[in-house]
Amino acid sequence: MDDPVVAVLPIHLSNSLVPNLHLHQFPLLFRPLQVPPSAAESGKRIRARLKPRVGRIEIHVPVDTRKEVWNPEKGIEYGAARAEGDQESNTHDKKEKNKQKEGEEPRLSEVRMSSERVPERGDYMLGIVRDGHLHLHPISETHQLRPTLTYLDVLSRKSRRSRASAGADGDSDSDDGPPPDPDDPTPAAPVAKKDKRPTTESKEVQVTAKKTSEDKTGMQQFQGGLSQVRREMLMMMRDEAEEAWEELEYCDGEHEDSADAFESVFSKESVKLTCKTDMVDLLKNIMS
Repeated sequence: MDDPVVAVLPIHLSNSLVPNLHLHQFPLLFRPLQVPPSAAESGKRIRARLKPRVGRIEIHVPVDTRKEVWNPEKGIEYGAARAEGDQESNTHDKKEKNKQKEGEEPRLSEVRMSSERVPERGDYMLGIVRDGHLHLHPISETHQLRPTLTYLDVLSRKSRRSRASAGADGDSDSDDGPPPDPDDPTPAAPVAKKDKRPTTESKEVQVTAKKTSEDKTGMQQFQGGLSQVRREMLMMMRDEAEEAWEELEYCDGEHEDSADAFESVFSKESVKLTCKTDMVDLLKNIMS
């Protein structure tokens, strides 16, 4: 045989951490999730918080404040925009606010990674090989975490308001602000006024009105469905905004609690499991 069997591993199944074993993916992170050395020297740590009802997770990573990679002026500008955005959305960071001295300008001191739950297609398992045995543990949820840039949205809104007020107060054609937001609707082009001249000829115009009926594709029902989806999305956004954050303790791989959780993955029992599913049902479950 070109591909011979080199080992047969006994399989151990454990569910001791259900439903608390989650898979967290960071698609835009190309380095280990750890505190930059410049931030670690000042005693900063990674923090986390959770909204359990809506399932939202945030991980706050201190920024790298070395002069080669950090702009202090932009840090103040973005920090003020983030503080304003937190106040608008009622998501104040109490710990960060307590660290800020009275009269001190807010600064962008951390990157916030926000989660989006990924729908599961099938069952995901964590597998670890130890001492010639394969230990499996089911994964309850999968989340992808990406940086949130809500402070840029705040700056964009302020810029649009300032441009609008400048256009109303003056007739200057100059625009020193940033380009318009691509998500904004395109403004209507100005319509040139025509000279009102008396018409010498009159034409007969026939106007008809027809009742719109639902076509074969169900367009009317589809539009109603869009309205329903929009209402549901607004309800979800409102529920998330109203739910308070719960502070969590972030433990990296070197923490003692992380080591204890890692050991919990391994099954301590040797009870043999009996398979009650035949091969046909097993293949159907895999293909479905």
